[in-house]
Amino acid sequence: MIAAAGLASRRGAEAWIRAGRVTVNGRVARLGESADLSQDVVCVDGEQIGAEPLQYWLVHKPLGVVTTVRDPEGRATILDLVPGLRARLFPVGRLDRASSGLVLLTNDGPLHHALLHPSHGIEREYFVRVRGRVNDAALRRLAAGVELEDGRTAPARVARVEQEEASTSLHLTMIEGRKRQIRRALGALGHPVIALCRVRLGPLALGRLASGAARPLSAAERAQILRAAGLEGSRARSSRAKRPRPRGKARASKRPRV
Repeated sequence: MIAAAGLASRRGAEAWIRAGRVTVNGRVARLGESADLSQDVVCVDGEQIGAEPLQYWLVHKPLGVVTTVRDPEGRATILDLVPGLRARLFPVGRLDRASSGLVLLTNDGPLHHALLHPSHGIEREYFVRVRGRVNDAALRRLAAGVELEDGRTAPARVARVEQEEASTSLHLTMIEGRKRQIRRALGALGHPVIALCRVRLGPLALGRLASGAARPLSAAERAQILRAAGLEGSRARSSRAKRPRPRGKARASKRPRV
């Protein structure tokens, strides 16, 4: 596929692979390995090949919308909220149908992987309303970690926002993103979730974006999220794949004839 992209001859591509210059989904590629550009992130010297221009969209997911690229049941998906969508975008993490709030959509594969990897410690902040009056002991248990069937949750920051007779509102900040983790943890403490809204992902805040609306990230927001993921300065790309430069005294491989 490197040769097909016009970046090198087949021999040149093999030399790059032997030199460790080619990665597939962040792992150094090996000769004879197969990959699919529609599913895998293939990079030469850290530069993704065969990629569309990078896009970054902030979406306010409303209730009832599924956070998937497509839905076999024909339900509305998060992609339906992006006006005039032409590129293949993917959600960074998920929110279930009964939850709302911030979802980041992008076709930047390395960023997608980095934001979901726990080693980067990307915070996710939620506004949650639960049944019952949450006492201090329950808050401490939630902050320290709750034992679930798939293991104890990681420590989190919890703050009580408002407490009424039959419900409590909380701000919850965490770096984990297990399936329905917040609902399961609060349910285990005897406080089923009434409403859940993600209001922040790393440096990106939902702000005043209306429910169901979407907008591209500003240049400043792009820089902030790339910096948070450790990718600052590595995502400048035109709409065409860049030709990697030859290293040392080796000559650049000739472009295959068409």
